[in-house]
Amino acid sequence: MTATMFDKPAVEDRTFSSSPPPLRLQLAPPGTAPALIDGAWWPRSRDLTAELPALTAVLDPLWGRITHVTVNPTFWPDIPRKVPVQGHVVKVGWFKAEQDPHKLLLLSYTAGRWDLLVIPPETDAVTAARLMTTASDPGRSLTASGLIQEAELFRVAEAAAGDSARETVWDSEGGHDARHTSSHSPVGAALGSVPIAAAGM
Repeated sequence: MTATMFDKPAVEDRTFSSSPPPLRLQLAPPGTAPALIDGAWWPRSRDLTAELPALTAVLDPLWGRITHVTVNPTFWPDIPRKVPVQGHVVKVGWFKAEQDPHKLLLLSYTAGRWDLLVIPPETDAVTAARLMTTASDPGRSLTASGLIQEAELFRVAEAAAGDSARETVWDSEGGHDARHTSSHSPVGAALGSVPIAAAGM
């Protein structure tokens, strides 16, 4: 039941092809104990009509035909009642208070229910890959919102560590002394125009 399919967006954006981009999905390994989340899905948009057909095309053979999907409307601006997918129609519903806003609930009339973490479409590739791995880990125990919060804390900590490392390098290369140089001097002007690279670039 394992499905791992995610791409490299930077490469994909430069590729001109008529074929649809690969689905960004990672599921828990088959035979693992039931958990709060069965995997993660990283859609390219918040348009369920556009996104659900590719998702169900992969999940139908694995889990049985997906007949119903529910979302929390917090992050879905438009919720259609039905979405035509390959060979059938998926009914879409929503729960505001009862369903985690970062979760997609899927029902199959032949096999049961699954819950996927929905990674926000705007998430950077590194954070999304980390969330995919965590959500499909057999030892996972967090809710969908818990996973998102954990990933954000990790991202902020990494950014802070990167800023600290850059400042250390800056100081070791004379940056501290350069801060006291007049901004009217050629050295001060040159240093002021050099951008500091973002972490991970």
